[in-house]
Amino acid sequence: MSRLGVVLLAFGEPEGSDPALVIDFLERIFLANRRLEPGSGAERARQLAEARAPGLMEAYQKIGGSPMNAHAHAHGEALEVALEARGHRARVFVGTQFTTPTISDALQRCRESGVDQLVALPLYPVSGPTTTVAALDTVCEQLRELSWTVETAFIGGWHRNAKYVELRADGIRRVMTERGLDAQDPDVCLYFSAHGTPISYLEEGSQYQEHVEESCRLIADAVAVDRYELGYQNHTNRTKVEWTEPSNQDLMPTLEADDVVVVPVSFVHEQSETLDELDLELRELVEQLGMGFHRVATPHDHPDMGAVLADLVIDALNASAGAPLAHVGASS
Repeated sequence: MSRLGVVLLAFGEPEGSDPALVIDFLERIFLANRRLEPGSGAERARQLAEARAPGLMEAYQKIGGSPMNAHAHAHGEALEVALEARGHRARVFVGTQFTTPTISDALQRCRESGVDQLVALPLYPVSGPTTTVAALDTVCEQLRELSWTVETAFIGGWHRNAKYVELRADGIRRVMTERGLDAQDPDVCLYFSAHGTPISYLEEGSQYQEHVEESCRLIADAVAVDRYELGYQNHTNRTKVEWTEPSNQDLMPTLEADDVVVVPVSFVHEQSETLDELDLELRELVEQLGMGFHRVATPHDHPDMGAVLADLVIDALNASAGAPLAHVGASS
């Protein structure tokens, strides 16, 4: 009988505001995206990291540290339980792109546990070039580095998963019920906030923006809402890089609503980009505009999240049966 291992691939984020850890974290991110500035390398990545670090450190201090890594590990535990309930005994390990444990760490732990069948599952419902694609590429690279030949299934974007869509819709309904809001009220705006991406990545062929828009439509349909808005959380650290539009800062002042229900559609874990950029910065803007701010939580602790992840793993195993290294789902 095969011994199944699952590597959950997450972004990772420092849990505190230690300057050295924050700068190293940012440096890895900027270096991974160095093609945004042709000819740039480690020196430029360090420069950008040192410039961005004070603001991010302040954000971590305001939110009491990032819970992202803890939420990813909680999803790993939930996945193990859900797979066990379906007759699949599996070892689940978390590997992060920019902090520890690294993806290499997670793969080594899988190997040491005697795994002979592997599933790589990015914790990004909407596939993007620097998240899903880069994380899966790193898995392939690290398997080669480890000289480990193992039957592997790769999972790409999963924003279309029906259980996941319903889970996100459930979160919206709960907030509206708790706040006494009516989804059909024209003065209530359902507002999706997505992580932005550089336009150059879209020009290279990434379908990230299309996937974001599709995810919003699916979730809004599940809530039975026709009117909704989509804005992007753009990071303009590189001044000459164009990002997806409209930004939240530009779109929000144009809304005609009394209340805004904000859904962080790109994220399944709470982190600085939800707890600081949305709950503090965007809230301040919304309230200055005279509207009520109501944020829908990420599904980091939703009781059905383990079942969603288990479905993805089982579907990937079925789809890749007899086809090692098969890619499953959207990958661009």
